[in-house]
Amino acid sequence: MLRQYELVDLVKSYDPYADEDALNRAYVFAMKKHGSQLRTSGDPYYSHPIEVAGILTKYRLDCSSIIAALLHDTVEDTDTTLEEIRSLFGDQVAQLVDGLTKLAMIEQKSGSSKQAENFRKLLLAMSEDIRVLLIKLADRLHNMRTLHFCDPAKRARIARETLDIYAPLAERLGMEEVKEEMDEIAFAELYKDAHDSIVARLNFLREQGSNIIPKIISQLEKDMQDNEIKCTITGREKTPYSIWRKMQLRNASFEQLSDIMAFRICVESVADCYQALGIIHSKYHMVPRRFKDYISTPKPNGYQSLHTGVIGPLNVRIEVQIRTYEMHEVNEKGVAAHWAYKQGQKTEGKNFRWIRELLEILDQAQNPDEFLENTKLEMYNDQVFCFTPKGDLIGLPVGSTPVDFAYAIHSNVGDTCVGAKINGEIKPVRTILHNGDQVEILTSKSQHPSLEWDRFVVTGKAKAAIRRYIRTNKREQFIALGKEILEKLFKSEDQTFAEKDLLPIMPHYEAETIDDIYAKVGEGLITGWDVLRLVHPGYKQQTKLEKMVNSIKLPGFNKKKPSKDSLKIRGLIDGMAVHFAGCCHPLPGDRIVGIVTTGKGVTVHTMECPSLKNYEKEPERWLDIDWGTEAENETHVARLKLMLSNEPGALADVANIAAKSEANIMNLNITYRTLSYYEILLDVEVKNVDQLNNLVLALRASKQVSYVARATQ
Repeated sequence: MLRQYELVDLVKSYDPYADEDALNRAYVFAMKKHGSQLRTSGDPYYSHPIEVAGILTKYRLDCSSIIAALLHDTVEDTDTTLEEIRSLFGDQVAQLVDGLTKLAMIEQKSGSSKQAENFRKLLLAMSEDIRVLLIKLADRLHNMRTLHFCDPAKRARIARETLDIYAPLAERLGMEEVKEEMDEIAFAELYKDAHDSIVARLNFLREQGSNIIPKIISQLEKDMQDNEIKCTITGREKTPYSIWRKMQLRNASFEQLSDIMAFRICVESVADCYQALGIIHSKYHMVPRRFKDYISTPKPNGYQSLHTGVIGPLNVRIEVQIRTYEMHEVNEKGVAAHWAYKQGQKTEGKNFRWIRELLEILDQAQNPDEFLENTKLEMYNDQVFCFTPKGDLIGLPVGSTPVDFAYAIHSNVGDTCVGAKINGEIKPVRTILHNGDQVEILTSKSQHPSLEWDRFVVTGKAKAAIRRYIRTNKREQFIALGKEILEKLFKSEDQTFAEKDLLPIMPHYEAETIDDIYAKVGEGLITGWDVLRLVHPGYKQQTKLEKMVNSIKLPGFNKKKPSKDSLKIRGLIDGMAVHFAGCCHPLPGDRIVGIVTTGKGVTVHTMECPSLKNYEKEPERWLDIDWGTEAENETHVARLKLMLSNEPGALADVANIAAKSEANIMNLNITYRTLSYYEILLDVEVKNVDQLNNLVLALRASKQVSYVARATQ
């Protein structure tokens, strides 16, 4: 643990004007407030904030950040108040401690959405002041160093959260050392067998060639000296976690990864970087597809370097990274390497583009879990770099499409995207982009996001925007439909209807507004009758619907003997004739609704069926129904739309997959055909929607099938 004078000396070493008195007072204040509190390890609790402050001094953070690190647990764990900290150490320190305290309170909550909500709060805090994130990362790093003192369940939870959230955030800030240490500790905890296996293999290789790294460095230094390049060369083995990640991504074994050693050449100028690269490539065989130029196209976190793979000295395959000393400083320390807390100039988190994009996702996400899902997409994917017609560089995850590109430019451009010119040639919106593509987005004011887009976009920003539009658009339709249903129902039952009558029942449906009730009715989550009974508790439901059904003359209608179909469906009057809509082919497991049709009985549709819009103005014909217990005793016909490769064996492959899924093909219709592919409509017999979904997943895994979805026609 750092002593008081040691911590002060560390801060003064890079900031001679630091407030020495405030640092001393904060150190003593933290020790007194935490008093006799102990950590799980048995160490005094105040050792933790002191160590966190020590970590931050390595990144040369300003005096306020160091003080906030010393005090970050006092409000949460002692009788200290925020006002007390403000009066003793000023507004800036108080704001930082307040942000960290709120995060700690969220972390203590339970429930499945805790991790997502924690990340949501962290993003909001760091958008105001990026130092909150830097202190939080140092706090998490020290907690990871002492993780082994916790119980197994807590260790696993903290390690998973670190691997999913904090390590990627450290990478986004360019704090490579913090990221690697977090990754390694979490990896050893969550995947102990894999970690131990890789460490054992590395130890074996080290014993076999104990001096191989110094020999390679010596040869590389000679290569540079012969060409009068002044440089510093270092080498090391890649970390077990990075090796394991590469094994997962490439689906390769440890033996297949021959580039487990990385060497770094630091030079004085950018020109020297490219000259050194030329020397390496002229003397050693380059490994194909292993060269990356992050100097001309930096990573979003500012990382710059040349990466190449070669069969290097001693005939060993190695990775070589070439950069300037200044680039190396930024690459290792990230945002802290070019700190802007000078003379009162505060660097806010929203000044970082990637944080602004995460804030947009936060604004568009429906709930914390969706937000976490989309932000993980933003943080994890490797990148391709494409250009706008003006030459602006856009970095996107591998597998991105023009729609992802459009949303990266602006949400409005994404919403109105109808196509794209890629390298001057018009291409569909689902075309995969590649490094160096020049992309021009074609837009139309009449265009709107499609649900189909959500199936092929890969960026979190695009997914969040598309889902928000579709969710908002559907909600508006549900609100209008729900209001109309209630108005007509109340009128048909001779009951008064006024929006003020819905206010008392809002808590019953956990509704924040009256529109929430309308939307629930329109979506079918609650029925109009439910609302009517709550608004008018003494009202007894009339039998107008039953009388209307009874007035329908149906062949074979017999009240005393329920039909076989009625046993499959709950919510029907005994004896009603039932048939299933051919437009949507409902299956057990689908949410369904019944439509009363004169002369035909009741037609069962899925709630998502497009045909239901024909009955929006006739809510009295809608029946609230559900599947009965005997629904899955018989098979039902479902319809799939497939796109197959136009080559021999494609249909046979589909038939084999259907047979293995215990689905019986009833009908097949080729709707469109080209030289390379054809579309078909496939009718299959299944017992429920789960069986159909399993069939769809199996078909998607086939190389012959490029597209498969449930048809609605």
